[in-house]
Amino acid sequence: MPSPLPTCDSNNSGGLDIAFLGAAEVSKTGDVNVSRMSKERLTGPGGFIDISQSTGSICFMCTFTAKGLEVSFDSDEDDNGGSISIVKDGKVKKFVNEVYEITFSGAEAVRRGQKVYYITERCVFRKTAAHDVLELIEIAPGVDLEKDVLGQMEFVPVISQDVKIMDRRFFR
Repeated sequence: MPSPLPTCDSNNSGGLDIAFLGAAEVSKTGDVNVSRMSKERLTGPGGFIDISQSTGSICFMCTFTAKGLEVSFDSDEDDNGGSISIVKDGKVKKFVNEVYEITFSGAEAVRRGQKVYYITERCVFRKTAAHDVLELIEIAPGVDLEKDVLGQMEFVPVISQDVKIMDRRFFR
């Protein structure tokens, strides 16, 4: 059986150009929690810290809410379909003022020059030195910015002057 050590060494020394990682909670400043959701429940970060600290571009991927989220897709290609509808939001907001525990620091990532994106089923944010809070840069077709995004967050992000519509093909 081959040793996993060369792979781990590569991850720790910046051998990855981009990483796609999950997120349980995201704060207004771009901090991410993947390890602890309550005093009683510790999941542990595993290799998350090694990968997230040493990779040039990070894409955190998660649903916008948890515990009960229901969505539907308009996938009819004949009528230029490809959109999402939020049927029912989850009970738990994932974009919060402060995360329960910081497993990834948005400020530290900016200091190190990492490119950091937060991708959900309804929009995309990025963390840069230009703003203290996350910046919304893309929104999914069919999503209502006020109701489906801002209404389900504990903070108000910066809205890019050039918000793009996410590619409809993602929703077919």
